[in-house]
Amino acid sequence: MLPKLVVLSGPLKDSTIPLPEGEVSIGRDPSNTIAITDPSVSRKHCVLRWQNGSLQVRDLESRNGTLVNGHGVEERALQHGDEISIGNSNLVILLEEGADQPPASGVEFEEGHVTAETTVIHPRDVIYLQPDRLLRELPATSRVARNLNALLKISRVVHAIRDLDELQGQLLDLIFEVVPAGRGAILLADREGHQFNSLFARVRQPGQNQLVRVSRTIARQVLEQGIGILGSDVPGSTGLREIESVAASSVRSLLCIPLTVFNQVFGCIYLDSTSLASRLLEEHLQLVTAIAGISAVALDNARRLQWLEQENQRLTLEITQDRSLVGESERMKEIYQLLARAAPTDSTVLIVGESGTGKELAARALHRNSPRARKAFVAINCAAIPETLLESDLFGHERGAFTGAVGLKKGRLEVADGGVVFLDEIGELTPAMQVKLLRVLQEREFERVGGTHPIKVDIRLIAATNTNLEEAVRNGGFRQDLYYRLAVVKLAMPGLREHKEDIPMLARHFVQKHAKHCKGKPRPISREAMACLMNYDWPGNVRELENAIERALVMGVSEMVLPEDLPESLLERTPSADMSEATYHVAVKELKKQLILNAVEQTNGSYADAARILGVHPNYLHRLIRNLEMKEILKEAIRDVSPRSLSRLSGGNA
Repeated sequence: MLPKLVVLSGPLKDSTIPLPEGEVSIGRDPSNTIAITDPSVSRKHCVLRWQNGSLQVRDLESRNGTLVNGHGVEERALQHGDEISIGNSNLVILLEEGADQPPASGVEFEEGHVTAETTVIHPRDVIYLQPDRLLRELPATSRVARNLNALLKISRVVHAIRDLDELQGQLLDLIFEVVPAGRGAILLADREGHQFNSLFARVRQPGQNQLVRVSRTIARQVLEQGIGILGSDVPGSTGLREIESVAASSVRSLLCIPLTVFNQVFGCIYLDSTSLASRLLEEHLQLVTAIAGISAVALDNARRLQWLEQENQRLTLEITQDRSLVGESERMKEIYQLLARAAPTDSTVLIVGESGTGKELAARALHRNSPRARKAFVAINCAAIPETLLESDLFGHERGAFTGAVGLKKGRLEVADGGVVFLDEIGELTPAMQVKLLRVLQEREFERVGGTHPIKVDIRLIAATNTNLEEAVRNGGFRQDLYYRLAVVKLAMPGLREHKEDIPMLARHFVQKHAKHCKGKPRPISREAMACLMNYDWPGNVRELENAIERALVMGVSEMVLPEDLPESLLERTPSADMSEATYHVAVKELKKQLILNAVEQTNGSYADAARILGVHPNYLHRLIRNLEMKEILKEAIRDVSPRSLSRLSGGNA
């Protein structure tokens, strides 16, 4: 078998890629053997190659790393079924032939109608579901005893299997042991019961044609009415023999039984036979209906479990995508290297940087690539919780510790046992809380509010702040010993203006992210809009950029993101010499300048009076003058006004 990759998620989702001999490179650059257009994938991300008889994966120092079964690797031998995560793409490696079980057959629907010549049955008429009636018949026939043994065997098997495909395959094989059907299928409907979205078929002899044709009319009637249907003589039935699929397959007899849970039909079991000597009779209708009653719950549970696993995988990938650092600048590469070195350890990390630079994303990256990745990540904003509640929130409390403490409550540190605690805005802690946190860092233990016994916890602590803790230590606002405990590893997140080369990648990332939230498709960013983004200083950093992109997607009406879709503050900056600006925005900017100039001249240099004439807040007028770089122009225009006005203007009003 030629090795292959099956892509579960990402830009190449649902693709199956054969792996040729030699080295296979994977990355964002089109020159790779497998090119993935994803900003979270490096240009040269990883390679696959055969070495000493085994397939190896080697990471090429990618910024987000290469994961195998959820663990970051530099180089590793791959096994059949291993899952490789590259950026937002998940790929499964297949090295072996298919499972020992025969492959599932295909299903094809044909239209037709059902006549009164068929036999129908309600579950209440099935003797195998009526213990008293069954006991009366048991001594009279060995067939009932044989069928009871088959039901017991099926009951034991189906409730021990969790995988949906394996369960359906085993169930059809067991049915073939007691029912003379040549082909069978299990059809499961969607949540609304409108369409069959899960089709599994099997033939008695694996060498036969694997396609099982099912009459959609019969299946729909069983699904909608909740009745079992038996056609023991298809050629003699006017209605059934007119169904093209049944006639083409030379079907002699067939039956279809509903699968019901909590009085809700969610699927059916279909069987047919092409042999005149092996006809399906009413006794088989009774038996398969009982089998359906036994296996329905197991099938429904397996289907729900499969959906939950798929949904969990989807949500995990979505969260990972939304909470990943993005950027390929030299500054960001330094951050990735520091994260890679710090992640495998349990050392306390202090992340510093301005608001909006991605401090929590860095903390989550540390957690995601650490041995604690499968444990809890508990984030606490020290500035958002009132001082009176923070201690109880962190450490928990005993019953009766204070008014309103009606029961024991575990604190977040206790909940995070085994995982990571992220303390954001650590500089806002009060001196009393700093002392208690110092004890947690030193001893890894604490006491609940109102408690008398210490509680041991195994946690890794990551803290973040946008304030200068060193200055706070010098001023006496922050404990020096706590600072040294926190800053074992110190990571400084750069402001966006320090790595502007990442703005195009970040902007495209946010377009992809928020296009889904805004119920639209991703739109390209025009050259003029990108010039505005690149020319802005971003005091709010990456968070401000994300908000600007989201606003553009909400407000924009064209096929591209244009400058007029961006916040006004971005448009008030003069573009750099190598960036052009749209004529419309040049005209708007000149009009603003002229209005401000006229108002200031009219008021003899009084900005407060000028703001009143213009109908804007004085602070906003000052910002406009600063962003439009009009301070010198205004000084020149009013140099002949009274010394008092000129003095006020020169004193920093602009």
